[in-house]
Amino acid sequence: MSEYRLPPDKNIDVEEILKDLESYRPRRRGWTWRKPVKNLKMGPFTYKDATEPLKSSVPLPPAHYFGDIDPQPQPVITTEISSGRFEDDIRRMRMAAHHGADHIMVIRTAGQSHFDGLIEGSPQGMGGVPITRKQVRAQRKALDMIEDEVGRPINYHSYVSGVAGPDIAVMFAEEGVNGVHQDPQYNVIYRNINMVRSFVDACESKKLIAWAGMAQIDGAHNANATAREAWKVMPELMVQHAINSIFSAKVGIDKQNICLSTVPPTATPAPCVHMDLPYAVALRDFFSDYRMRAQMNTKYIEASTREATVTHVLNMFISKLTSADIQSTITPDEGRNVPWHIYNIEACDTAKQTLIGLDGLMDLVELKKDGCLHENARELKERAVLFMEEMIELGGYFNSVEEGFFVDSGMYPERNGDGIVRKADAGIGAGTLFKRESDYMAPVTAHYGYNNVAQYDKNAVNDPASLIGGCTLEKPEKIIYIDELDQEDNARNRMDAVAEFRPGFSNKIRPEMEWLADGVVMLTMFFPTEKRIAQAAALEFARKMNLTEVEVINCEIMHPTEGTRIEVKGKIPFELDIDKLVLPKEPEIMSDDEIRAEIERKPLRAVCGTVGNDEHSVGLREIIDIKHGGIEKYGIEVIYLGTSVPPEKLVNAAVEMKADAILSSTVISHDDIHYKNIARINQIATEMGIRDKVIFCAGGTQVTPELARKNGADEGFGRGTKGVHVATFMVKRRRELEGK
Repeated sequence: MSEYRLPPDKNIDVEEILKDLESYRPRRRGWTWRKPVKNLKMGPFTYKDATEPLKSSVPLPPAHYFGDIDPQPQPVITTEISSGRFEDDIRRMRMAAHHGADHIMVIRTAGQSHFDGLIEGSPQGMGGVPITRKQVRAQRKALDMIEDEVGRPINYHSYVSGVAGPDIAVMFAEEGVNGVHQDPQYNVIYRNINMVRSFVDACESKKLIAWAGMAQIDGAHNANATAREAWKVMPELMVQHAINSIFSAKVGIDKQNICLSTVPPTATPAPCVHMDLPYAVALRDFFSDYRMRAQMNTKYIEASTREATVTHVLNMFISKLTSADIQSTITPDEGRNVPWHIYNIEACDTAKQTLIGLDGLMDLVELKKDGCLHENARELKERAVLFMEEMIELGGYFNSVEEGFFVDSGMYPERNGDGIVRKADAGIGAGTLFKRESDYMAPVTAHYGYNNVAQYDKNAVNDPASLIGGCTLEKPEKIIYIDELDQEDNARNRMDAVAEFRPGFSNKIRPEMEWLADGVVMLTMFFPTEKRIAQAAALEFARKMNLTEVEVINCEIMHPTEGTRIEVKGKIPFELDIDKLVLPKEPEIMSDDEIRAEIERKPLRAVCGTVGNDEHSVGLREIIDIKHGGIEKYGIEVIYLGTSVPPEKLVNAAVEMKADAILSSTVISHDDIHYKNIARINQIATEMGIRDKVIFCAGGTQVTPELARKNGADEGFGRGTKGVHVATFMVKRRRELEGK
């Protein structure tokens, strides 16, 4: 076996992951939940609902204000990663894990539900990744290393569905997959797979899921995404949850590993919380023995990241109020249908930020036990019970599906007659079931149904695989591992095609969106015109920028005629050599002791203010205040004039106070006012005869050093500036002035 480990300061090496793959064995089976920590203290805060922190992670952007702490919320956080090339997805999995994901879900490629058996090799997928042993093994191996890096178990997940469901379930149990989607109703309603075949296959699959300790998520949420009016199928959704949950428990899956895939049925501009919260409460009342996996509403969504994020946050508010165990983050990626690395990561950050921001919420609020919340939840439960009773009266699930009970857009007992109809004797796989012979026996583990082992060995009744010295579940060396079958469409060829862009192979670089060096970029444009003209113009501008394969991925009307925002993506048909790039210099930083010694040698006084009509104060205060690690901590005397300081007042104060330095700040940048103010300060100081005697530093989020210097400042400081940067510059600049 390869001894490769992830170097924390280097890219993941997929070549090393694939090496010796035939010898890899999963380190563990079963699902892992996060470990709560009561009253977790991190930085200056105490958290009520947090879990064990990570060993290595990427904290939220504002975390640098609080010592880069990265508290982890209670729910397991899901991200779905399936770009079509499993070897590229491994890299994205590492990013997601560092941003808080511990449930990595891999979507099966479109149409795989209809394959009769396992796919071998690792062909490129469309709309997902073909679930193959090589892909699963490689990604589980990579995740083993990634979880060592972050210091938390990571659950690996995919789908057990379709006519090859039991085959896939066996492979998942063998390869250490931790969670699965398994719900025969999904096969029946959405894949038109024969009903009887689906439920018989589900028995075998669920038996394997139980044996391997996997978490199982159902597929009821698909009715929400399919029905004409999603909020009207809430009673039906509860019935679907009930059927799969009790079925799974009867087959043997631990109830604590049976998860309901819940989706809030509405989205704004509907009064979504008012409608969705009673449904969430009803689910918790009915299914208190089971786990809740909260997914976001994706039916009512366009391609705007802002809209997707708001939907995500509102849905997570309901998750927090009703205690979700797993929090999905699918919305931003699925809504845009653009599987870019950044959307997975942003969604994980959104979940983490929202749930940590709501930490301790239930210590502050309580859901009302009366009024519309209670009444609406009770009504939904009553409708669900009536739905189930009618199903039973009709003869059960199969008869009900034949009558179009499911995905009907009427709120039960209302019916609109638009439900999906399937026939029990039809569909894919119809007629493929055969009754077992009376003496049927299979010497394998986790096998469903009667199995006449006793006729061969009474001691093997509870361990039929002992008859053959263990099956592949106990003896993985019996697994026949097939690397690649397709000589053209395989991971090796895909990786060889971009080998020159892999770290360590050459210094070439090209931007990417989902696959290494795919060259895809996104542009945002605004046009003061109507939608059709804006779309056509955006495409043409992108082509004139030499982008190829250009397409519009989002269009938002700001006003029917006044303006339209367009986002396009396209490919850059060239690459760059890293060695030829002009890298920005790292800011020079003196040590704290060196700066203090210089100020003790010769005191330094600075006049500071936010200039013009700018009322922003936070940025400048962080540069100067001692409590933020500002320049005061070095002994520099600061005279702060506040906000909206006219340039004349700032220079006059410098004269009156005999200041050594002027520090101006501007956040507002409309009409380049930030640079105009810098030029004005320089002009006034020159006219008053002090410009060559004072150090002039200008800063702000929109300020660049080059343009600040061009407009008369000694130096400019933009985003990310700290007090030590400014103090270092002032000390060095004063030395230069003294040397003249």
